[in-house]
Amino acid sequence: MDSRRPAQGLSHVSGVTRPPLITKTITQVLRETVTAFADRPALVFSATGQRWTWAEFAAEVDALAAGLLALGLRRGDRVGIWSPNRPEWVLTQFATARLGIILVNINPAYRLAELEYALNKVGCRALITAERFKTSDYLEMLSSLMPELSSAAGGPLRAARFPQLEFVIKIGAAPIAGMLRLDDVVAGGQAIGAEQLDAVTASLDIDDAINIQFTSGTTGAPKGATLSHRNIVNNAFFVVSGMRFTQADRLCIPVPLYHCFGMVLGTLGCVTVGATMVFPGEGFDAQATLSAVSEESCTAVYGVPSMFSLMLDAPNLDRFKLGSLRTGVMAGALCPIELMKRVVADMNMREVTICYGMTETSPVSFQSATDDPIERRVSTIGRVQPHVEVKIVGPDGATLPVGQQGEICTRGYSVMKGYWDDPQRTAESIVDGWMHSGDLGVIDEEGYATVVGRSKDMVIRGGENIYPREIEEFLGGFSKVREVQVFGVPDEKYGEELCAWIVCRDGCVASEEEIREFCRDKIAHFKVPRYIRFKTELPMTATGKAQKFKMRDEMIKELDA
Repeated sequence: MDSRRPAQGLSHVSGVTRPPLITKTITQVLRETVTAFADRPALVFSATGQRWTWAEFAAEVDALAAGLLALGLRRGDRVGIWSPNRPEWVLTQFATARLGIILVNINPAYRLAELEYALNKVGCRALITAERFKTSDYLEMLSSLMPELSSAAGGPLRAARFPQLEFVIKIGAAPIAGMLRLDDVVAGGQAIGAEQLDAVTASLDIDDAINIQFTSGTTGAPKGATLSHRNIVNNAFFVVSGMRFTQADRLCIPVPLYHCFGMVLGTLGCVTVGATMVFPGEGFDAQATLSAVSEESCTAVYGVPSMFSLMLDAPNLDRFKLGSLRTGVMAGALCPIELMKRVVADMNMREVTICYGMTETSPVSFQSATDDPIERRVSTIGRVQPHVEVKIVGPDGATLPVGQQGEICTRGYSVMKGYWDDPQRTAESIVDGWMHSGDLGVIDEEGYATVVGRSKDMVIRGGENIYPREIEEFLGGFSKVREVQVFGVPDEKYGEELCAWIVCRDGCVASEEEIREFCRDKIAHFKVPRYIRFKTELPMTATGKAQKFKMRDEMIKELDA
């Protein structure tokens, strides 16, 4: 019997248990790949022209690891990285793993308060930082938070607001008072031999914490999801295996490295099988991504729905050579059905997969298969991942019958170690080994799952429970609509009313009446949004998740005005 199908009529599924889980650290997995594919291409940064073979990449990783060791950083220390997608980010990921240092991912969009909170929450001993990204001047912000930098004269930093931070390491050639240059850190490790690095690596355990990723913090202070070698090595491997990756694949990675999508499914996924990583640039740009796919003959590309939408709407899409594309992942947010169909038809991604999960589960729990029927791949999130269990529960915690809607809960190797230094919130989220997602889903008789939305997103209008996801899917079928988000706003008569924010396709203009006419007689009257607003863009996180709380707050202000 296929355990991925529910048994006894209950929404409880288990992934296959072959092949067995990988019981190696990140460095051990990298070593195997380097041994097998030393001269094959490992990494390409299109914007800078940087190219490394696997042997060259491993040498660069070891050089940085030696420099960090020479600074006195040790297993279990936390080192933050605050940078957009750059070669140094990838090197830092694997150099810290070499030493058992816990890499702390800092969102490139963070500002002063968020940066201060993150560094102090986990007690970073060092921060590796870029100079700037887009409108963010990182060096200026750091100087503002740490005026002590200007008078620092070598040795560990002593900053009043950061009692545990000893080193600020800057990417780039220009010297800055109080900061170490990354190149100088690397040079400082030249006296450390491979045998010293190997001795540290040999002492590591696969269940050691190796990475801290902060949740988006849309409902409170960000939480530091703490992940182990076992967590992310296995999730990376099983996701790329789900796309049938080999060393011959070339993956375009326009998604941010600070998030699981980039650093687990992207870089680490490639390392597990020897596939080539291709980075179009520091941040997402539709033209740059399409160019990278075309020029590097990429076989796969990752993205959140809004990224794929922008690529598909590129005015010169037909000029790019996309024939090499075969597969990829669309994830990070709920994926509109019509968009999936266009990705398959217009980008040649006939084996594109949908992934679903959360940072706290390393991240993927469900994935569609490359050979699933197209209807399944465009309308579901696939079936449960290997070595993972998922159940759908009701408000009382009981597992619901097949086809009933409830909260998605995950158990298995992928569940995080916990939230850093936050036992209360950890205990609230992980109950008897089950990670409670807060997402609402349904599992059918074949084991395919569908995400309805977030439990907190549900709108109750006059006693009717309305799930915005359903309406977003419907409105996404209107030819002029590129993006849409639906949410509730307070209403004296009904308790809540629906509001839709819509971004039209390039060159299109729509009216409220057109939207209402599209809805007429097709969906129940109470599901037709009372308020419809057209926007040039929607507030999103860097990973494509809609920030509905911002939309709701702005809409409430408008309606109260």
